[in-house]
Amino acid sequence: MFNLKPKPFSGGVHPKGYKELTQQQSISRSFTPDRVYLGMQQRNGSMLSCLVSVGDEVFKGQLIAKGSNDMTVPLHSPVNGKVVDIKPYLSSHPAGIKSQTLVITCNGEKQWGEDFPPSDYQKLDHEQLVQRVLDAGVVGLGGAGFPSGIKLRLARKAKVHTLLINGGECEPYLTCDDRLMQEHAAEIIAGINIMLKAIGANKAIIAIEDNKPDAIAAISAASEDVSNFSIKVVPSLYPMGSERHLIKAATGIAIPPGQLSTAQGILVHNVATAKAIYQAVRFKRPLIERVITVSGDAIESPANITVPIGSLVSQVLAECGGLKVEAKRMIAGGPMMGQVLPSPFVPIDKSIGGLLALSEDKINQRNSQDCVRCGNCVKVCPMGLMPFQMAAHSNHDDWQGAQQFGLDSCLLCGACSYICPSSIPLVQYFQHAKSNINAQRSMMQKSNLARQLTEARQQRLAKEAAAKKAAKASKRKRPARARVSQGETNE
Repeated sequence: MFNLKPKPFSGGVHPKGYKELTQQQSISRSFTPDRVYLGMQQRNGSMLSCLVSVGDEVFKGQLIAKGSNDMTVPLHSPVNGKVVDIKPYLSSHPAGIKSQTLVITCNGEKQWGEDFPPSDYQKLDHEQLVQRVLDAGVVGLGGAGFPSGIKLRLARKAKVHTLLINGGECEPYLTCDDRLMQEHAAEIIAGINIMLKAIGANKAIIAIEDNKPDAIAAISAASEDVSNFSIKVVPSLYPMGSERHLIKAATGIAIPPGQLSTAQGILVHNVATAKAIYQAVRFKRPLIERVITVSGDAIESPANITVPIGSLVSQVLAECGGLKVEAKRMIAGGPMMGQVLPSPFVPIDKSIGGLLALSEDKINQRNSQDCVRCGNCVKVCPMGLMPFQMAAHSNHDDWQGAQQFGLDSCLLCGACSYICPSSIPLVQYFQHAKSNINAQRSMMQKSNLARQLTEARQQRLAKEAAAKKAAKASKRKRPARARVSQGETNE
């Protein structure tokens, strides 16, 4: 049943895990914030329209904001309480961007305001299943935050035959998915079955890293009577959680750069997303909370905790005993690919699966030195790129040169920065380069659109002028008798 491979793809690193800080602790469900902050702007930049006003009483699970289309997932109240403010407030964006935010105080009651009896998903067709996922505001909980319903719908159109469930969780410190698999294996399996029906696939593979024996045992027990499920134990190698590398490890199929996995008949979803989809379809419960790992050497009591969406980072830290030493850096996500938080007073959104508070010792910041051309970054790059060359071009604002060395294929996984003996912030260079290239592309698109609109206007004006000229010419050519009968003479 299990098939281990020592190294299923080239490159990768083995960073110290620190998973023992939270791996053996059950998920805590006692946390209730005194208020939540729900931003109206989503990660993709789209805006929600608020459906409630200041002073309104809201209940847990109530639809409070929605977008103009399915790409903008709806937002539901994670608590029972009252809307006390709608104002610009900090988001979790590293730049400290503010967005219009709905503030709700919590009255402490935990029951759902409205609930539905369990429904048999087998009686629903694939579009009904997808619609329930969309209505529940479920997004990919592995970090990407893409609307899960859209992903399922596109996979069905692409005739996907295999559903691959990501139980890798290769980032250091993070163990929330591990605990979910141990404690909610049955719900995860049920969610996978729902996704299989929704996309019309005939088999599912659950890929779990070999450093999670208890999770492997729990998922094995929950799926032992399901014939079209298989479990693949993969090596604990970073970045195993990357979609294309997990596919390579679990199936042996290499997804070419620039190609979607669905083109090869494979759809990848996270274990936490599977559980959320089960809740959405079985009980019509929206995604209003998620399990996150709160860890790091600056945390008094590291834990895996169920957090209502919109809870402030400061509130979550306080729930875990606060800080025992000064946190020099707070990170949303893992230390390799996570984002540095601009403040402890930012809200948790659906895309945040980890919260790390690290002391100066763990950051271990050193002054960067010149590249010594050791080639270590090339050896560990999981995409087979030459990071030192991309960095050299990026550092001189030569974006085209960086692209020629594969910048567009870079995962920003941080393996090169981790291994660099000169402490060169390689990923920062690549992020800067990608940001500038995207900005240039956006400006070019806007310029092209403006040019097209201008050309269309000129063509329209030219057609109108030609039509007027033709009408005048036709008018002059008409017989005098016709003009007299229409009263067009001066007599």
